[in-house]
Amino acid sequence: MSTDRPKLPQIEIERLVRIALEEDLGMAGDLTSDAAIDANALARAAFVARGDGILAGIEFAREAVRQLDPGAQFDVRIVDGTAIKRGDVVAEVQGNARALLAAERNALNFLTHLSGVATLTRRYVDAVAGTKAHIAATRKTLPGLRSAQKWAVRIGGGEPHRYGLFDAVLLKDNHLAASGSITKAIARARAYAGHMAKVACEVDRLDQLDEALAAGVDSVLLDNMDPPTLAEAVKRTAGRAITEASGGVSLDTVRAIAEAGVDVISIGRITHSAPVLDLALDWRE
Repeated sequence: MSTDRPKLPQIEIERLVRIALEEDLGMAGDLTSDAAIDANALARAAFVARGDGILAGIEFAREAVRQLDPGAQFDVRIVDGTAIKRGDVVAEVQGNARALLAAERNALNFLTHLSGVATLTRRYVDAVAGTKAHIAATRKTLPGLRSAQKWAVRIGGGEPHRYGLFDAVLLKDNHLAASGSITKAIARARAYAGHMAKVACEVDRLDQLDEALAAGVDSVLLDNMDPPTLAEAVKRTAGRAITEASGGVSLDTVRAIAEAGVDVISIGRITHSAPVLDLALDWRE
């Protein structure tokens, strides 16, 4: 697992937070806070962990506050990628009370969700420790949040996989059916995509693997194979392509899959089904 702490470009954080705030505040702003709180009131608060896990998204929380109160003081106590425990104060903030209240939910939405993704990813990474397998995300992400979710996977020690349809060729079962054969599909992909793009192919049988390898594929996605079949697939591949296992991977099964010798294990649930890591904004006197 890399010890680097990847950063999402600030312009992307600003964009995602702006969209979230616009959705929440609409055309009229925060009706509750505007009605109940004096416009010039100041407040102090702290972002506090309510559970144990890996922190991810503190810059999203900071940006949510900044966009509503550019003069607010936001002090990060714990950085992204750090293991946190219940009761830890991850950041303290001081600024306009209305702004803090209006920013609260969106700051926590980003912080709890992205920390949840990082935490679940780390559990999978830890489960395969000592093997050569890398844990990777998939394109099974929440619409609009792919960049943030894949960043959180990296914070948890995983790999992002491809970011979209634009940065790699992955021939799946329906592509193969439409193309006529694995050999034809790979040949056409090679001719179209050029030398810089990798070509991967999904297979769910060993005879399909043999055909894909003969066609010169760069990576094979071994779909829903049990560990003994995966081990045979790795043996047949013999280093000629990257081997990636996918399909139905759980914390109970991932170790056996890794021990079959695959290079990568891709898991949709680390993005589409990660439970949130509970954090809260606690008001201070």
